Amino acid sequence: MADYILAIDQGTTSSRAIIFDKKGSIIATGQKEHEQILPKAGWVEHDATEIWRNVQEVIGLALSRADLTRHDIAAVGITNQRETAVVWDKTTGKPVYNAIVWQDTRTQEIVNRLAADGGLDRFKSIVGLPLATYFSGTKVAWILENVDGAREKAEAGDLVFGTTDSWVLWNLTGGTEGGVHATDVTNASRTLFMDLETLQWRDDILEVFGVPRSMMPEIRSSSEVYGAAESSSLLRETPIAGILGDQQAATFGQAAFQTGESKNTYGTGCFLIFNTGEEIVHSKNGLLTTVGYKLGDQPTHYALEGSIAVTGSLIQWLRDQLGIISSAPEVEQLAEKVDDNGGVYIVPAFSGLFAPYWRSDARGAIVGLTRYANKNHIARAALEAVAFQTRDVLDAVNADAGVDLSELKVDGGMVANDALMQFQADILGVPVVRPVVAETTALGAAYAAGLAVGFWSGLDDLSSNWQEDRRWEPSLDEAERDRQLRLWRKAVTKSMDWVDEDVK
Repeated sequence: MADYILAIDQGTTSSRAIIFDKKGSIIATGQKEHEQILPKAGWVEHDATEIWRNVQEVIGLALSRADLTRHDIAAVGITNQRETAVVWDKTTGKPVYNAIVWQDTRTQEIVNRLAADGGLDRFKSIVGLPLATYFSGTKVAWILENVDGAREKAEAGDLVFGTTDSWVLWNLTGGTEGGVHATDVTNASRTLFMDLETLQWRDDILEVFGVPRSMMPEIRSSSEVYGAAESSSLLRETPIAGILGDQQAATFGQAAFQTGESKNTYGTGCFLIFNTGEEIVHSKNGLLTTVGYKLGDQPTHYALEGSIAVTGSLIQWLRDQLGIISSAPEVEQLAEKVDDNGGVYIVPAFSGLFAPYWRSDARGAIVGLTRYANKNHIARAALEAVAFQTRDVLDAVNADAGVDLSELKVDGGMVANDALMQFQADILGVPVVRPVVAETTALGAAYAAGLAVGFWSGLDDLSSNWQEDRRWEPSLDEAERDRQLRLWRKAVTKSMDWVDEDVK
């Protein structure tokens, strides 16, 4: 009897394999970072071949650290950075270009061209998304338009597209020797190409983007057996049985299965998801409409999402570009050396502003600087920027839902930062709750895979696994909260209207 589930978490900065037991507890982890390729301002790429190599390595690391073999693994789940686009030659198995990452803004001209007829919301009533550089559809179009020979190969049927879940699944199940080319409904809902009601690719939209239908993966549910690991894999013959985009996976891992439940994940970016049940709700306040999950033949669950581009990557920027810190935990140590931000506010609009503003003309800004400000204030302002952006998104969720959230469940790497979590509760005015297992993204993928093979009997099993670890109560005076929000929103306006014809 196999007693464990293995989840592959292919993220923006690293790939991980995490092994879980029936209680949802972590048994072992393997993790490896991959290179962030930044060829030009606004361009962010990954080497998809390096990612696949790393995925294989971390699977081996996790198995060896747990002293387990494939016979101990009941199923494999995959979760991934959702909008990052890979285009590869299915006959050679090689990408025709680096993966273009969700943060990349090079496709703004394509967005402008498509928006010239119908505006940014041209397809929103169908796909739930505005036209934006964020989503993978414009990235595929860019590759076909700019990589030599790509258009011809695509039209000949030799090229295929996928987000990184599809890339990992295809390679894991055999690659050029019969690899499964599929994705799940949550990842498909982030392309700009999928009809939210039918859960099928829209040929008319693909035609407008100039993307051949033959490139597209098959859309499947989030919890079913897609195929088995191929013979040369350490996991050979193990079923691959769950796929969820990272933010939907985190929601699933938080056991937020019911209408009205939500979570916020603090990773490279920050993503708040609010479950709207079987109803498709179109936001009037800058949120995205997306698929939450679909289990086999059961009804589809939808969600509203507030997507923030830069949170954890802001701390990376302080470390790698500015050298203010040498490791991420240092940011909390610096921030705690001062009582407040010293009047400094950072708006990390490195890829423009995402929800709820959707301003591609915005760029990062540090405002309120005086001679008094030092690196401690900048560190504190960076942490506070994460919390302020979350408040903006939560206000939009409350407006769309018509009911204010009473508490916020949180997960992701940054929830280990106590100073950030306390400020988050303070600026929201509601409690912030962290679960025992903070790695909810991988856990959600494990849950989806385990449900498909009967490892868990149903959602009640999963809900009973969820346990509270810590709760932060708001302690900030309401007048001070309002003052800080006013200054934050003033700072946001200073980041707008920066990009024009001669500024990229």
